[in-house]
Parts: sequence; structure tokens; C-alpha cells
Amino acid sequence: GSSCVCEPGYRMVSSNGGFSVTCEKCPENMSGVTQDGWNCITCPKGLTSKGNCKCPNNEILVERSVDGVLLSEALCVRCNGSEQSFSASDASGSRCVRCEKTFIQVSKSCDCNSPNILTGGLCFLAHEGLPPKGVAAVRFAQLGITLASAWFLKNLQSSAFACWLHSNITACQALGNMCVMNMNSLSSSSTDACGLFQYIFVSTARVGIIHSIPYWRHNLPWLYYGDQPGLASQVLEKNHFPTAFTFKGTDKDVKLKFIAASFDAAGNFLKWQSLEGGILQLCPDTKTKLNAAYVFGTTYQQSCKISVSKILLDFANPVFYDVFLEYNGGNGQQHLWAVPVLNLNLQYNEKFVNQGSNMNNWLLTRRFFLVDALSGKENDLEKPPRVIRIASKITISIRLVSHTQRGTIYPPLITVAYTDVLIQNPETQSVMVSFAVSYEMNQSEAQIQTDIALGVLGGLAVLWSLLKTAGWKRRTGSSIIDLQTVFKFLLFYAGDLANVFFIITVGTGIYWLVFFKAQQFVSVLLPLPSQEEDFVTYIACAFSLKVNNFFLTIKYMSACFYILNFRALLYVLFLGEGVIKSAAAPVSIWRTYFIANEWNEIQTVRKINPLFQVLAVLFFLEVI
Repeated sequence: GSSCVCEPGYRMVSSNGGFSVTCEKCPENMSGVTQDGWNCITCPKGLTSKGNCKCPNNEILVERSVDGVLLSEALCVRCNGSEQSFSASDASGSRCVRCEKTFIQVSKSCDCNSPNILTGGLCFLAHEGLPPKGVAAVRFAQLGITLASAWFLKNLQSSAFACWLHSNITACQALGNMCVMNMNSLSSSSTDACGLFQYIFVSTARVGIIHSIPYWRHNLPWLYYGDQPGLASQVLEKNHFPTAFTFKGTDKDVKLKFIAASFDAAGNFLKWQSLEGGILQLCPDTKTKLNAAYVFGTTYQQSCKISVSKILLDFANPVFYDVFLEYNGGNGQQHLWAVPVLNLNLQYNEKFVNQGSNMNNWLLTRRFFLVDALSGKENDLEKPPRVIRIASKITISIRLVSHTQRGTIYPPLITVAYTDVLIQNPETQSVMVSFAVSYEMNQSEAQIQTDIALGVLGGLAVLWSLLKTAGWKRRTGSSIIDLQTVFKFLLFYAGDLANVFFIITVGTGIYWLVFFKAQQFVSVLLPLPSQEEDFVTYIACAFSLKVNNFFLTIKYMSACFYILNFRALLYVLFLGEGVIKSAAAPVSIWRTYFIANEWNEIQTVRKINPLFQVLAVLFFLEVI
């Protein structure tokens, strides 16, 4: 949309770029337009949709002589595929190049004739032992749609054959990427991309493994950790990450150095790149905030709405990531720790498995992508996709080892949730995406201690409320336990229980503040919002009970005032038309006010000790 071009059948007369273009219609006998668009030419083999000359397969288009003179009629020259040259036309149809090596190996020519198998631009010898024919389908479970992907139709079978027969690393990577685009979903009866990958993985056990990792075959990408029950908990909790994190001292280490190996959809390795700078964040943000996401102990969360049109523009080709965490070994060398991925959309035998908090049922993977606008293309790769898949929620979780005093963590975990979007109107459609880095520790022991404190103090509150109720009964001169007594006890207990909740929440808050801020090696992490639910509940209970106690106290004080006022007014009796028939000495209204004021004063107890106040302030300012 930034410049004008001539319509088919018209040649350019002048062009200064942009909209400044002059076109001229070609004559009937020279209806074709040259590839550069400046001349008209006769096309004996027909025209393309753009008005250029076309040639049959394995022939190249020639519009000029060797010295650059334009021919009046275009030529279609057949490439020599005999043994002397083994040449064929390139993808653009403009040059003769050496034909693909699998053609030469299989048929000793540039033709792949039956019974040989031609797929994905490669030629394979038909024999037993080839991987089964793949199903070029992609399932979008959220939409209930299964598409015949143009990318899979073109590359699935050829990638599987080349990976199996020739151990071609690029083909194996491409096959793995197609499995990832299918959400790593496994089925015991399917021969989709993941089924073919598993077939090759099982059949190549003899080739050995990489770095003593049983799930990483030579020449194959590492996609799975295995489907044995309980394996996820072993991966995430058996071994600790071999680095201690500290906030203070000369050897402080607070930076998480995540790096990723990136690949394109065709299986080509692109580069190593650091996750700093917002590689995994789809939302725009400042560079300072993006880098702060990987400072240890800094919880980071980002969310936004992003338009589908922008996604299609910025992520036309998917990029796949294998994430590692870099650390320094004991000998000073740099090492890499593979970071597992929890794909919440993964299906195992048509069932979602990575749901819930029981990690024994999880199936961990390694590779993921941000946006897939490729597998959802039907029939033609040049057309827009019908469906796209977006990583709408990415969370990097770092968990502190329980009872650690040296800042030890478990291996990090990347959790990815995808959203399938049916393309209807990209300009108006949008998707909510989020990225977060969370730090957590097991709060079960702290919860047990809090429950114990709540039980003990709650029991003491019951006893204290009983004592206050007994004192009240003694002052009223009644010894009968009636409904009013029970109600009074509940009122006393509500106020005391509010104090219990307040003491527990204040003590917990001071513990988190002091120990988190003062630690050198990381041993305490602040709770996540999901772990603060009980804490928030205690605060709400304390507030609601205290509010109730507050209004009851006001009501009690008001009743006392009215009683005193009523007794003061009994000294005077008025009967008939304002004439005093019988009266004691009249009482001034100021006496009533003085009595009420004195009553308020004797309800107030001074609870401040000057010595304690000074010491407490010094303790908070200097120590805490």
C-alpha cells in the first residue's frame, strides 16, 4: 500500500516511486509484460495472473539475449537433466541449477518417477521401513476445528522421510516444529506430526543420546521429558538449580540469565538470544521494566490487548524457542540448564493432561512458540490464515527450596496457555495476552503455624470473654444464664476474636517485612496473591468484627448518657399549664452535662507507657 504498480497487460513508461507512475497498454500481438515491468513481449506459452510470461515445469524463462537485448518473443528453455549436468529450473523459474541431491541419489536424474516417492521437493526410494504416511491435519481444540494445513501437506512427509533416512538435522527440526504447532499432542492411534516424531524417536534408540539426557536423541530436537507417571515432579523437585542467590555481599547474584535457541518453521537454526529486552513479551513496555523481569525476587506482570492485524503483521512466520538458564559452574565455566515447559493446551489421547496442581500428571515439554500464523493456512501458503494460535499467557515460575538457608531454588518452569483465533475481521479482532515472572515458596509450614496460633489465641479469647461475661453478670446482680447472657458473651467474644485476628495478621506482616528485607541469602519469599487468601480473610474478619464491636460500644455509651439525663430530669415534675405543683430543688442542665462528661472520662484508660514508647520507636527506626 505504499506505491502504485501497473495493472496486468500494462507496461511502465515512467516511475519516480510512490504514486508517480505512468503506464501504457501493451499491443495485442505483444500482450505480455517483462519481469521488470518496463517492456511488452510476446508469450508463446501463456500468461500468469500478473500478466508475465510463464513456462512449464523444468523450463526457464528467457526474455533477453546474452548481451541484454530484448527478444521480441520470450523463450522457454528446458534445463538439461542428463548425467552431464543434472540441472533443473530454480524456484523462480529464471535459472537452471543443479537438481536436488535426493533426485540424483535415487534416480540418477532430475526426475522422480514411480515407484519412487516425490514429496516436499525431495525424492525417496520406495522400500519397506519408511515412516507411515502422515496426516497433514492440525487440530484447534478450542474452536473444535481440524484443518488440512498447506504447510503440513508440503513438508510433513518429506521432513519425516529425510529425518528417518538421512538423519537430516534441519528436517528433524522441521518435523519437531510441526509437532509443536500441533500442541505436542500425542495419540496412540494417530500418525500426525507428533505421531511421526515419536515413531522416529523410538526407532532411533541406537544412535545415542546427547549430554546423557535420555529424552534427547542425536539429530532430533528435544520435545518431551517422557510420559511416565510422576516424572514431572522428579524433573521439577529432585535436583536443585546449582546456584545460590544472594541479595547482599560482594558475590551477590540476583540476575536470572535466560537464553533461548531459536529456530524458524523450516528447521533452520537462527541464533542464541537473551530473553532480556522483551523477546517473549507481546505487549510493548519500557526496556527498563522488561529487563527488571529477570531480577531475582522481582515479581513482574504485564498484560494488554493486542489487535489481530498487528499480530499478523509482526509474526507472519513463527519462531520456536528452546529456553535455557545460564549459570557458572564450580570451575568457572558457563553451563546451561534446560528449562521445562508446561503447555496447558497439550492433549494426550484426546484428553487435556496439564490441568490442575497435581504435577504427577503433567507432561512436560521443551519447545514453544509465541504466534503460529502458518499452520492455519489452507490450500495456499500465500493466502492469509484461517486460524491463528497465540501464546496468550506465559508465566515463568521460580520456586524456593523449602528450609533453604543458602538461596537455593528448584528448576524454573515456563507455563504457556494458547488461544485459538478464527480470523474474521483482523482490524476489529483483538486478543488479551499476558506475561509474568513469579517467585514463590511453600507456605504450608507458615500456614500450620498460623493455624496453631489462631487456635491457641482463640481459646484464650474464649476464656477472657467468659471472665468478662461473669463480671457483667455479677454487676447486674443476676446468676441466671439466659439468652441475654449468651448474647452478651458472643458480643464480648466477637471483640476479642477481632483482636486475635489483628495480632496474627500484624505478626505475619512484620515477619514477612523483617525477614525478607534483612536476608542475605534468599530464604524467604513474599507470598503470591493465591497464597495470601487466608491472610486477607483474617484481615476482613478482624475488620468486620471490630466494626460490629465499635457500633455496639457507641450504642452502650449513648444509652448510659440517656439514663443519666433521665434521672436528672426526675427532680422536677411539671403538671398542667407550666405551673410547678411539687418539686425538689431544681437541678441545672449543666449538672447533667458534667455527669455525662465525667462518665466518658472514666471509660478512657491510658495505655501508653513513656519508657516503652521511646524504646519501641528506637527499635523500629534503628533495628527494623
